[in-house]
Amino acid sequence: MNIFLTGASGYIGGNIAARLVAEGHGVRGLVRDRAKAELLRARGIAPVLGNLEDEQILANEARRADGVINTANADDRRCVEALIGALEGSGKPLIHTSGSSVIGDDARGGSVNEAVFDEDTPFVVAPAKLARHALNQSVQSAASRGVRSIVVCPTLIYGVGQGLNRHSIQIPFLVSEARAQGVARVVGEGVNRWSTVHIDDLTDLYLLALHHAPGGAFYFAENGEVSFAAIGSAIAERLGLSGVESIPAEDAARLWGTTRAFYTFGSNSRVIARRARRELGWNPRHDSALTWIREEMPIENEEHP
Repeated sequence: MNIFLTGASGYIGGNIAARLVAEGHGVRGLVRDRAKAELLRARGIAPVLGNLEDEQILANEARRADGVINTANADDRRCVEALIGALEGSGKPLIHTSGSSVIGDDARGGSVNEAVFDEDTPFVVAPAKLARHALNQSVQSAASRGVRSIVVCPTLIYGVGQGLNRHSIQIPFLVSEARAQGVARVVGEGVNRWSTVHIDDLTDLYLLALHHAPGGAFYFAENGEVSFAAIGSAIAERLGLSGVESIPAEDAARLWGTTRAFYTFGSNSRVIARRARRELGWNPRHDSALTWIREEMPIENEEHP
């Protein structure tokens, strides 16, 4: 297949692109930076210079491709609408990447939410995430317009990627903060819990969805869950630091920004990927972010957190 991929230089997109190339697929990857474009070319990915605002480029690339994977931005409606419009009536697959903070709460690190969502559970969506939820629904409803549209909704991703950007968001940020402060920090008591998924298992899910998912499908991606207090302890152990420091959510918001404090690190985001296992036969191989942090996470230097 010939795939058009947005976010080709990113963490998720880069890992997917590497797998697609390794399996013999053609990949054209959207990239803004000319230097990164040449790095992609060296990896067997045909660079497409542009950005998510270039709707004509998006439409042209979608039409010429056998399928489209959007990993660049979970909230860019104009980009998604351009892709859907170009693919309408084609029956081609369009995979849109969301994120499980769509069902995140406002725990601020202080409590465990007992609610665990699967794909069929009615979602409880915070006001700040209503636009993301609506965009996911728009992608799913594109199935009625002749697009084999699919939403993949990852949880906390860990592991070293194979693309230009090898590192995820949440754990590397906490590692960098721990190095800078000499102590691992968590929001509140850190008892809030997130489901987790390894980048290679997530990539497996994308490829299964690309080939086999029906139009209108929505898949969570998880294989286990963990509290941020446990993540902090594992980071401290791996880096040889003294322990974990609890910081109030309001202080974290001043230091890290409100999105990081209240959603990225302070919320609960607990899901079960029932549909991916049942419908696609997805069988993730990694089940412990804590084991990865303690035993496999690179710590040699700041470039490899």
